Amino acid sequence: MARKSSTVVPPQPKLKLTSQEIDRGIARLSERIAELHAFDLGTVRNGNTPELKALEVAIKDSLTRCFGEDTSSYRTYAAATDLTYYPMVFTTGQTVDYHGPIQRRVLNSIALLEQAQKSLKEDLADLPAAKDTQSASGRENKLVHSDRVFVVHGHDEGARESVARFLEKLGFEPVILHEQANRGRTVIEKIEAHRDVGFAVVLLTPDDQGCVKGGELEPRARQNVLLELGYFLGYLGRDRVCALKRDQVEIPSDFAGVVWTSMSDEGWKQALSRELQDAGYEIDWNKVMRC
Repeated sequence: MARKSSTVVPPQPKLKLTSQEIDRGIARLSERIAELHAFDLGTVRNGNTPELKALEVAIKDSLTRCFGEDTSSYRTYAAATDLTYYPMVFTTGQTVDYHGPIQRRVLNSIALLEQAQKSLKEDLADLPAAKDTQSASGRENKLVHSDRVFVVHGHDEGARESVARFLEKLGFEPVILHEQANRGRTVIEKIEAHRDVGFAVVLLTPDDQGCVKGGELEPRARQNVLLELGYFLGYLGRDRVCALKRDQVEIPSDFAGVVWTSMSDEGWKQALSRELQDAGYEIDWNKVMRC
């Protein structure tokens, strides 16, 4: 009689977790380890208990959340879920030692879960470097090919229109937030929806006044302009953000060391063009000089 061949099921690929998900997984395993330490082994002297089986289920759920169902990583630590003990031979009237075998299973489970925690912590340590490399290269590839330029502005419509029309003449597509449909979104949601740009121009115009407590009022840019300035500095990088300043405007202290361009004369067009060229764009200088 021919034997039936057994099929080996290959493991599923390991889950790709974010840093927050890894942190939560480490915390979950800490909770399970604490529950194992706190488990009263005296309750299992006469056999398995519902509490022991419930702890098995909780450990299995935590491992599945951390590593995925039936992945190679899950299989490595799956024995941590084996807490209950069933004797191979049971004779009527025979006293069975449940305490010793279950105690060994509990200690083995603790050791495996601690190793699982260590594995997650190593994944967490490796994550930032890999993420930064991928995001930097991905951002570079994505942004260099985008001719969309985000224009951050305050109440100075003249400055906004001058910059937008200049960009259009150079072949760029200016993105002005208030010209985009709201679709029930908040301002930050609109920014995120239209951030697929390769460059940002931030207009620092004296639309507001402010000062430190007890000081004298000074002209400053709108708060939304400063917020969006910080957003695009972080998202695009400083080399892809150009700040144009009109008249006397207080410069944020965190931005004070960064070079900005004055809009007091037409020289800002050449300055902006140089910034765009340094960011990897081809600039038609004949068009720049005619604008």
